[in-house]
Amino acid sequence: MSDLLLWIDRIIQDYNNYVGGYLILALLIPTGIWFSIRLNFLNIRKIGHAIKVVSGKYDSKSAEGDVNHFKALTTALSATVGTGNIVGVALAIYLGGPGAVFWIWVTGFLGMTLKYSECTLAQKYRKFNSDGTVSGGPMYYMEFGLKDKIGKWAKVLALVFASATILCSLGTGNMAQSNSMSDAMFTSYQIPTWVSGLLITTLVLMVIIGGIRRIADVTSRLVPFMAAIYIISTLAVLIAFAGKIPSALAMIVTDAFTGTAATGGFVGSTFIMTLIWGVRRGLFSNEAGQGSAPIAHAAAKTKYPAREGIVSLLEPMIDTIIICTMTALMIIVTDAWQDSPKGVAMTVDAMNKGLHFFGIDGMGGHIIAFSLLLFAFSTIISWSYYGSRATIYLIGEKAVKPYLYVYSLFVFFGSIWGLDIVWHFVDMVITFMTIPNLIAMLMLSSVVVQETRKYFEAMNEKP
Repeated sequence: MSDLLLWIDRIIQDYNNYVGGYLILALLIPTGIWFSIRLNFLNIRKIGHAIKVVSGKYDSKSAEGDVNHFKALTTALSATVGTGNIVGVALAIYLGGPGAVFWIWVTGFLGMTLKYSECTLAQKYRKFNSDGTVSGGPMYYMEFGLKDKIGKWAKVLALVFASATILCSLGTGNMAQSNSMSDAMFTSYQIPTWVSGLLITTLVLMVIIGGIRRIADVTSRLVPFMAAIYIISTLAVLIAFAGKIPSALAMIVTDAFTGTAATGGFVGSTFIMTLIWGVRRGLFSNEAGQGSAPIAHAAAKTKYPAREGIVSLLEPMIDTIIICTMTALMIIVTDAWQDSPKGVAMTVDAMNKGLHFFGIDGMGGHIIAFSLLLFAFSTIISWSYYGSRATIYLIGEKAVKPYLYVYSLFVFFGSIWGLDIVWHFVDMVITFMTIPNLIAMLMLSSVVVQETRKYFEAMNEKP
């Protein structure tokens, strides 16, 4: 069995290294630039309006949908604020050097516009199921939005995306999360991975059987709480090493274009490695352009598609620009990137070094373990919803419960499998969603512009 897994892992790595990684680079950043220009950098100008919408200013009980704007945001955020913020950033720095953080920023900044665009499209082309719940996402705007442009190929593209979403739900939103959780529990408390796996699987199943409303109820309480714990702890470390932050920021910018020379325990990286790992981990962190978040935002109660799009642009800002940057700076200013093993141990070491300044020793592992448990658990339950909507699209509503049981089984698999093969699988399946989605978004860019103008004219604001 181990030989078979190694063979599969080699094939996956070859795809990631020679195909997927370059396709993502060729599409993601140019598409983000294109939408940012066409929408006059709405990702900067409309942040204030987005906050007003999330606060409930425009909520309407008569609007059709499953959840309000805030719960749609927290459900989508709970799927993105996960191991990417703790383990993914550490892996990006380990493999690409500090300069990878710059490309994480670029991915996050452009991702705000991408997220707005794809969520606006998801709202416009959503549909209602027989039980009154909503289904939406790229598979629907591919099939119905592109039908007049590319005919039967619109359905083909939608089928590819929906199939990839199910695969990605098992990898990105599932195994990568449970793997990091069980790894953290073993590192901090020596709890066997199979024990953690059984416990996580049971808890996940208890939540996801309740559908989007139960998931939204859990995440709306869990996301603010878990983000506060991690941000406060990380801030403490950055305060302790405040004097090194300017040099860390300078290193991030300069190394982004030159690569990083070997130093300490770091083996060095080239410019292209820095770029690829920054974009990969940035995409894994905020999922902008991947097409996952639109599935959650399609369920929001709203009269205007663009209103929910505005809400969604806050996700990359919170997830990538704020939380990922804090993790990265903590790892760099404490020099954990040079002398710590890859994975969660790097973030734990950074936290321990920072808290030692305040006379608090040995707490880093506990804080990271607890944060990972909350972050990853919320991601797992939210991604089950994404996969279930794709299952409805491909097979029908009756297939949802069988899918959820299979999904829970993969939670356990992720807990006991090795770190490398899980993350390699994650990088592969992300491209299977992202590439078709970006192609569809580019073809529907005029629809996004029209919906934007329509909404802000109704709000008496400049588009």
